[in-house]
Amino acid sequence: MFILLGISVLLAALLTFNSLASLGTATVWRIAHRFTRDWSAAARARTLYLLRVLPATLGITCVLFLLTPAYLELEPRTTAERVSLKLAIIALASAVGMGLAIIRGVAAWRATARLTADWRAHGEPISVPQIAIPAYRIEHRFPVIAIVGVLRPRLFLGSQIFESLTPAEIAAAVEHEAGHLVAHDNLKRGLLRACRDVTLIIPCGRALDRAWAAASESAADEHATRRGRTVALDLASALVKIARMIPAGAKPAMPAGALLIGDEESSGVKARVRRLIQIASGDGKVGLYEPFVANLAIWTSFSLLLLLVVSTQGNPRVLVTVHSLIEHVVSFLN
Repeated sequence: MFILLGISVLLAALLTFNSLASLGTATVWRIAHRFTRDWSAAARARTLYLLRVLPATLGITCVLFLLTPAYLELEPRTTAERVSLKLAIIALASAVGMGLAIIRGVAAWRATARLTADWRAHGEPISVPQIAIPAYRIEHRFPVIAIVGVLRPRLFLGSQIFESLTPAEIAAAVEHEAGHLVAHDNLKRGLLRACRDVTLIIPCGRALDRAWAAASESAADEHATRRGRTVALDLASALVKIARMIPAGAKPAMPAGALLIGDEESSGVKARVRRLIQIASGDGKVGLYEPFVANLAIWTSFSLLLLLVVSTQGNPRVLVTVHSLIEHVVSFLN
């Protein structure tokens, strides 16, 4: 019973920490997002990514370095406490969420590997000077311009792209994809998907996911426009042409990739085009403002987590307090 009770408590605590922290970060962004309008898109994307992964990081850290040591050191090996129905339900929900995250992560990795192997086998290697990764021209129903993969990313371009876009427009689109590559957006997208699967009770993180996706696309657009205002117009033109080439009802099968235009609604493309035209005309500033608070928040959050780990290792009073809290929670759920 000692082991079963401990596993149930830790799983329930992980879900509780994650859910409450997710609710908190979503509330923070709902209040604070208006103050980020002058930030660069890259700064917004980094902040949103931090807010999204912070709950899972906080939950895992607290469980590993607070609850687990407190339970193992202070809980009697022979205890009369039992796993109540309420505790079992919460622990099961947590286990299911973790299982879904693992299963979907493995499935996405395998699907990406199969897709990459198929496109490489049937594609034509090409040289793309703007980006330092292997590139392939492929035949595909969807007008693909995408970077696929995390550890060994590759660039794929549909053949219709070369037939419909000018060389300058293709170069601008590739610069956009290079922005995703520099920001490691494929890896971030996978981690965000895992965070979404782990939390089942409070799915409030989806708003942050959508906001991050929009910010990451804008950041990649801004990365491309740093080559010059004419690149902004070329990218806007490429977005319009590709959007018109998408067959009705077609969606790209892209488990782990960054598409120039993916599953987003047409309004998302329209907003990006308007922004690019503003940049090209000089009416809109290229997002160069990197607020100190955005970087400070990242380092402060992880520094506090590190401080938490260090402090618990040499302070038995903290473990006693945590164990007392565990006892109260288990008693409450009985």
